[in-house]
Amino acid sequence: MKERWYLHTKKADFNEIATKFHISPITARVIRNRNVVGEEEIRAYLNPDINQLNSPWLLKDMDTAVELLKIKIHGKNKIRIICDYDVDGICSGYLLLRSLKELGARVDLVVPHRIRDGYGINEKLIKKAHEDGVDTILTCDNGIAAYKEVECAKSLGMTVIITDHHEVPFEEKYGEKIYLIPNADAVIDHKQPDCPYPYKELCGAMVAFQLIFALYDSLGRLPEKFHDLFVYAAIATVCDVVELTGENRIVVQFGLEQMKRIKDVGFNALIDACNLKRDQMDTYRLGFVLGPCLNASGRLDTAKKAVQLLECQDLEKARMLADELRKLNEERKAMNQKYEEMAFEMAKDRKDKVLVLYLPGCHESIAGIVAGRVKERFYKPVLVLTDAEHGLKGSGRSIEAYHMFEEFTKVRSLFTKFGGHAMAAGVSLKKENLETLQRLLNENCNLTEDDLYLKVWIDMQLPFEHITTQLVEELKVIQPCGRGNEKPLFAEKDIKILKLNVWEKVLRLTVENSSYGRIQAVIFHRSKEFLSFLRERFGQEEIDKAIAGRKNNIRFMAAFYPTIHEYQGCQNLQIVIERFC
Repeated sequence: MKERWYLHTKKADFNEIATKFHISPITARVIRNRNVVGEEEIRAYLNPDINQLNSPWLLKDMDTAVELLKIKIHGKNKIRIICDYDVDGICSGYLLLRSLKELGARVDLVVPHRIRDGYGINEKLIKKAHEDGVDTILTCDNGIAAYKEVECAKSLGMTVIITDHHEVPFEEKYGEKIYLIPNADAVIDHKQPDCPYPYKELCGAMVAFQLIFALYDSLGRLPEKFHDLFVYAAIATVCDVVELTGENRIVVQFGLEQMKRIKDVGFNALIDACNLKRDQMDTYRLGFVLGPCLNASGRLDTAKKAVQLLECQDLEKARMLADELRKLNEERKAMNQKYEEMAFEMAKDRKDKVLVLYLPGCHESIAGIVAGRVKERFYKPVLVLTDAEHGLKGSGRSIEAYHMFEEFTKVRSLFTKFGGHAMAAGVSLKKENLETLQRLLNENCNLTEDDLYLKVWIDMQLPFEHITTQLVEELKVIQPCGRGNEKPLFAEKDIKILKLNVWEKVLRLTVENSSYGRIQAVIFHRSKEFLSFLRERFGQEEIDKAIAGRKNNIRFMAAFYPTIHEYQGCQNLQIVIERFC
């Protein structure tokens, strides 16, 4: 991957901010670098509160959807929720199912099968719902692109309520976007151009959450164990990789706190199956441990298992289901590794700015994961395709400078089905269109060479001697961290290695800067790359000297964040090195 490092140079009176809010100037600078400006914004950032969430009534069609649901619940009409099969869809569906059941609704949930049904609602699911006597279809995390499917449901006399967060499909005519909004009875999606909801980064589960909140608000009460619902909204928010700013940051922070107290049998069984501790939950554990287990059911089996786990009230059954999901995720990891290596090999010599990779035999459920790994390795937009029942099917992952949904819209005639947003998309197409798709995506591409460099933003240069336990603890006010609210990243140059310890997947170093500040350092995910970097730049002899703790000629610059390492009751300051040059 090609990368360039940039130092934030945003201006503010950091000493004044530090004094006013009782933080260090370093933390004040980091907050400013997150585009938090003005006393009101800083105060809200430092003291997030669920009362800062926008009113659900600001969402277009919310009043219509609430009134419809109240009528259907009172009339005992059968409601069917149709969700997506990923974490966001699973959590969205569970939130709606749990809350509507509590209100006495006749409601069930259908999770489309990834291979048999594909993404979202389709005519087969609609006709099956009609046969089952369903009066109302309620979608979550899907539906905004289901124009024809909604027409089918309406022709059968059904009520349709859409809740979604994906981009609204459009056609471009004479330079103007003509939006194709389904003719449902209510469409709740803040991405609609005329929706007044001010925050545009909600995931599907948060849109569903706001519907539930509005419904209960109209009834003058809150759901039983209302705060527990934030747990599922938080998981979905992190796993769908939406921006962790504004409302999303509040929801995730509150949800993480609530995880320490939640009594839900299924959720706790999953935490136990993954050997996690409730008081140590963070965005990493949600996004890379719990979330993938929920996702694995929809990838290799059926996402119904994940919903069954979340609904489960029997401890033994919950433990069995949680262990099944954990094992499915281990199986999924093994599949990933095989096809990631194939994709890396295929992509390494490609000159295209948009990588379209066809991987025969790859399970369609892991195409998005493989695309994400390729994007991380080469920092280009990536679409991974594999064989499906009626042609090719795949998932794309993008970079900041490439709005994948809009670019794919330009070639929509090649797809039999597609949808997504700026950073990700899912597509289906006929196999004979593969070469044309690859050609047109690259011909239409306006990415510059500069766009294809990963931009690494450094908060500030931070000499090791300025790292203290107090600073590490204080920087926790930035959490929860994620896309849009990145973990603080500092840099130091002219670093010497006094001692290098090589473990199987981890490197531990004792390092010193030019002013003789000394600290322990660790490299987790890029240990092989770091050793290759040292070998190429300085030679194996110098590495051997560092391993022996002898004087050597190694000098490098590192981007890092400070932490406290705890081992056998002892605490020591250390830095985690993320990047190096």
